[in-house]
Amino acid sequence: MAALFGARVRRLRTAAGLTQAELGDRTHVVSTRITQIERASGAKPTLELARALDAALGADDLLVELWPYVYREAFPDWSRKFMEFAERAVVIREYAAHVVPGLLQTEDYARAVLRTGRTLGSEEQLEERVALRMGRQERLGTSDRPELWVVLDEAVLRRPVGGHAVMREQLARLVATSTERHITVQVLPFDQGEHEVMGGSLTVLTMPDSSEIAYTEGAHYGQLIEDPDEVRSFALTYDRLRAAALPPLMSLDMIRSVMEDNHRGAKVPSRSERRRLAQEQLQQSGGRQLRGSGRGIPRGRRPGP
Repeated sequence: MAALFGARVRRLRTAAGLTQAELGDRTHVVSTRITQIERASGAKPTLELARALDAALGADDLLVELWPYVYREAFPDWSRKFMEFAERAVVIREYAAHVVPGLLQTEDYARAVLRTGRTLGSEEQLEERVALRMGRQERLGTSDRPELWVVLDEAVLRRPVGGHAVMREQLARLVATSTERHITVQVLPFDQGEHEVMGGSLTVLTMPDSSEIAYTEGAHYGQLIEDPDEVRSFALTYDRLRAAALPPLMSLDMIRSVMEDNHRGAKVPSRSERRRLAQEQLQQSGGRQLRGSGRGIPRGRRPGP
């Protein structure tokens, strides 16, 4: 992608009748930097430089649209491949142990999370990563948006990432998902005890051809799983987590409670109480299933109570 980006810059520059030095002057970089970009050597272009090149060459956002693919090449192969699969997935099922998944993060929350990255080199790089993450969220508003099912560990709600103001805004964003029919959020409370994915996160992707791919991630590593038997095992693990989690409406109540800073006094219902409350909610809704029940679940899987 870096080579493609460089070839486009060279072609546009030549068509505009500019030398590398002249283009460098217009974009406020030295001519050798333009040479590096056109030859796909040296550091990859920043988002700011891609925008400047776009403007100087009248590229109509072509270079800006190419930039995320160039930037992605800096990620490990497994991470880059996962992002490519995720962009095509029709169903995304995620369990998050520590932070809100990127697709549901607010900009300030994302900035706080990404600022802790071990590979972060500068504020400019931080803003590029934030912009890339926010850009990935745009697919949730398109006609080919995926079905998104997220199970959040209770710890995700309790940890004030970025401070209390940032966290309150993030919790409000989660509450707002209750109006989105293609997004379901559940909370896995502490009282469920140990489980198979403690210490990390798990994502199961369903592709357009109905095949599935799993991805596990820790603080400093990730693993993409494509073997069908292993993926089925991870999908079953995810279903167990989803069954153990609070139903969507109860999860929403818990998120609101934390957001309103009443969580110290809030009491998470016991398992038997949750079953009783879930039954009451079903009866009040005329016997219909809770919003989110059974949607987007391949091979007939359904969440537990």
